[in-house]
Amino acid sequence: MSHNSRMAQDRIFETEKLGDEPFRFDEAVARVFPDMLRRSIPGYAASLEAIGSLAARFVKDHTACYDLGCSLGGATLAMRQGLRAEGVRIVAVDNAPAMIRRLGEVIEADDRERQRANLPLTPVDVVLGDLRETPIENASMVVLNYTLQFVPQDERDAVIARIAAGLVPGGVLVLSEKVVDEDPAMEALLVDLYHEHKRRNDYSAKEIARKRAALENVLVPETISAHRRRLEEAGFGGFTVWLRYFNFVSMIAIRP
Repeated sequence: MSHNSRMAQDRIFETEKLGDEPFRFDEAVARVFPDMLRRSIPGYAASLEAIGSLAARFVKDHTACYDLGCSLGGATLAMRQGLRAEGVRIVAVDNAPAMIRRLGEVIEADDRERQRANLPLTPVDVVLGDLRETPIENASMVVLNYTLQFVPQDERDAVIARIAAGLVPGGVLVLSEKVVDEDPAMEALLVDLYHEHKRRNDYSAKEIARKRAALENVLVPETISAHRRRLEEAGFGGFTVWLRYFNFVSMIAIRP
């Protein structure tokens, strides 16, 4: 049996009682989250592969890595698998108790697999907390994988500035986000293409519409240029979009 076939299937927005409230990362979402990510975020698997590769390149000995808004720890595990440095710890932070409970189980299972394979057990601190209040210290890699879009817009500058201040020189920030295209015609096209992508992944028109309504004012996307401005103002040097699939992008920024 394949891994995907064992996933609990996302049917959150198929039932009438679940689609009329703002989106929350509760137990129901946590249970189906791997399937939701796989079917809802184009390029998600590629973003995790890149996080592993970036960890191998950028993480320095005796520094910390942060997965902010870690959910079930996809980026945490990708960093753990990619690490080549010694004396590193990973801090995985989420403010949803349901996600943190399940993440503890995920890390325990990964520990067992790594022990069987005689692989290093990089320590992971699983933290129930608000990423806006998380101290970022001695970091060589910070990941915000589809997380900043859920932070209120007027607080995003402060989040990025605190990350920049906590990164060591040469440290990297991976920022993946749903974005808005600056050309309204292109934006409309990309939204249509994305909805077709979801239909091809067996979401019904009703599910697509209800999830979109639930995320309104909860997930607030911005343009790539807005992200670039924020990163430059926080003091980051190099910036690039390394992955784009419709309106889903992954960017990297490096602290000089």
